[in-house]
Amino acid sequence: MQVRHRRLLILTRRHPSAILLVVQLAGLLLYPLLETTRAGPLALSAFGIAVLIFTTGMVRRTPGLTWLSVCLALPAIVLLVLQGVWQMHWLLPWSAALEALFYFYAAGSLVAYMLGDMRATTDELFAAGATFTLLAWGFAYSFEVLQAVQPGSFMAAVNAEQPRTWSELMFLSFALLSSTGIGDVIPVRPLARAVASLEMFVGVMYLAAVVSRLIGLTLLRR
Repeated sequence: MQVRHRRLLILTRRHPSAILLVVQLAGLLLYPLLETTRAGPLALSAFGIAVLIFTTGMVRRTPGLTWLSVCLALPAIVLLVLQGVWQMHWLLPWSAALEALFYFYAAGSLVAYMLGDMRATTDELFAAGATFTLLAWGFAYSFEVLQAVQPGSFMAAVNAEQPRTWSELMFLSFALLSSTGIGDVIPVRPLARAVASLEMFVGVMYLAAVVSRLIGLTLLRR
């Protein structure tokens, strides 16, 4: 048992980006299962807090400013606790805005980490995937803010007039960022379409600039 714990600790230290990537991908599967349950809000808030704490630790390994990530994460954690424990759902736009800023800053810190040298390590390759998911989460929270500020910003084929769920907004974010198509969730208000267009641009530039550079450095080393 101790040997397994040591191996897990070594893996976490060597490839923290891989752990962050796994945690975020696990969140994609957990959110649809939890958001419709009675304890869903509390469970989702707890998971969101865990991701914020883990991502803050990841920023410490990058050129990003740890104190700035903490200043963004702590208020978001407090708001998530208030929403999950005391059902203060009117705080959702504020917590979503802070989380969007936090994930965008964390993504920028990981990009700086990947571009900091001329050698592509294994952890930097995992960081490429983690950065993609951070960007997707950041834009999903941005969509949540837009939906709260301007109701009806997004529509879908099912229950078109109702607010879109977190899973639907996350699906839209991944579809836009990867340029695979919008699907059945679409932005209909001008500001929502502008942010969606910005995400498509960010996704194309990220794949073209960052990922292609890492692949080129890896092939050059081999």
